[in-house]
Parts: sequence; C-alpha cells; structure tokens
Amino acid sequence: MLAVSRGAYAELIAHAYDCYPEEACGLLVGHPSTKSVVRFVACENITHSGRVYSIAPKDMLRAERNAEDDGMEVIGVMHSHTHTEPYPSVTDVDQAPDPTWHYVIVSLKRESPEARSYLLVDGTITEERVAVG
Repeated sequence: MLAVSRGAYAELIAHAYDCYPEEACGLLVGHPSTKSVVRFVACENITHSGRVYSIAPKDMLRAERNAEDDGMEVIGVMHSHTHTEPYPSVTDVDQAPDPTWHYVIVSLKRESPEARSYLLVDGTITEERVAVG
C-alpha cells in the first residue's frame, strides 16, 4: 500500500488538470521505509506531449536535493494519462528508472480523475492500493 497525504494527492490531481492536454509529471517525496508520500513536486514534461513524459533534469535534481535536506527521498513518480486508463503503457514500463519507486498514474479519461499506483520491476507490473489521508 502507498500512503499519500491529502495535500500531496490534491496537488498531483490539480497538476494533471493544469497540464492537460499534455501528460503531467511530478515526483513523490517521502519515506521509503513506510511507503508514505509527504510531498508532491510538480515537474515540467519536457516532451510537451499528450502521450509520453520526460521529467526536466533540473526538476529532478531540485526535488532530490530538497528531499535530502528534509530527511526524505524521492520515492516515486506520477504522470497522467489524458485519454487512457490509469495502467502503465509499454513505454511506461520500459522507461521506469527505479525498481524501488512507486509509479502513480492519474487518468483523466472519465469525468472524475482516477489515480492508481504500481510497482514496475523487471517488466512486471504489480498494482498497489493507494490510501489518501
């Protein structure tokens, strides 16, 4: 299970809408030992695409440094799917940079946003429950 603070969850959903029709992306900062997300860091999708995303290197570096300063780590990434289900695409799986990360996908396909989280390890996709609180 991935625990996400209410504030971080609200920010990642808002970022998905703010970036539409492009895919949004951002980093999840928290505590890996407890699988808890304390903060969401909105990032620039440097591909400016509605089908793929790539986090700006400067955003990644800034998020990592700020997390370390606060005694936390980047523990995952969020991106949105503008017109498809919240399930990892082949590209998402192939580009997953860290097998310890949590991969949250927010789908804007329906009237209400839907967020799901996955562990992506060696091409295997495992869904995990998201608890907001």
